[in-house]
Amino acid sequence: MKILAVDTSSSNACIAILEDDKVLIELNNEDERTHSQKLMPMIDEAFKSTDLSLNDINLIACGLGPGSFTGVRIGISTVKAFVDSKNINATGVSSLESLAYNLNHDGYICSLIDGGHGNSYVGLFHIVKDGLDFKTTEYDLAFLNLNNNELLDFIQNNSKVIIDNSPVYFVGNATTIYKDLLKNLHFEKNNKIILSNEKQNTISSISIAKAGYTKYKNGNYGNSNILSPIYLRKSQAELALEEKI
Repeated sequence: MKILAVDTSSSNACIAILEDDKVLIELNNEDERTHSQKLMPMIDEAFKSTDLSLNDINLIACGLGPGSFTGVRIGISTVKAFVDSKNINATGVSSLESLAYNLNHDGYICSLIDGGHGNSYVGLFHIVKDGLDFKTTEYDLAFLNLNNNELLDFIQNNSKVIIDNSPVYFVGNATTIYKDLLKNLHFEKNNKIILSNEKQNTISSISIAKAGYTKYKNGNYGNSNILSPIYLRKSQAELALEEKI
């Protein structure tokens, strides 16, 4: 199966083409201001470099956010057009789930994306490797003020880590920002805390493709209607409007 993965939810717009779990090409654009101009040329370059076309693609995995409101819409609208024009199967992957796949191992994984002003997008996942595949349980997604109590409550109320004493892995750009807070978290069962490295903290189109392939094999795919942005907080425009009312 050939998979095209697209994500524009962060400062790094990224696309990849995989054949099953083999990476054929990966391209990135780290200038957030030019995502709308660079996305289609990146996709065109990827097809030319692999001697493929949209007609060869069996599945498109699309990043749904949370992240940049404008960025998320750019990626989703592009993928919807591809899916509708060529009748290709699609699946959506949250930014937080794709970060969990960056670690490439199983366990309890808490993904953290900086949302500014002391807030973070947070996702909690339990990933189990089953042969060559991963099985993913998504416990919850939230927008939290990242302090000790809120994060502890979120993890312990949405998982079994306090029962089975499993390690808890943290990944995402907020992991670096709040590393001191994370290192000092204290779970009831003294669960070991493991922080990702810098290279693992960037949203990856390869991880989106792999997560999307897992969803496909579990029957979680469809037409373009399956692709909807994940918004965990109100936009700045909405907040500004509420202040005026």
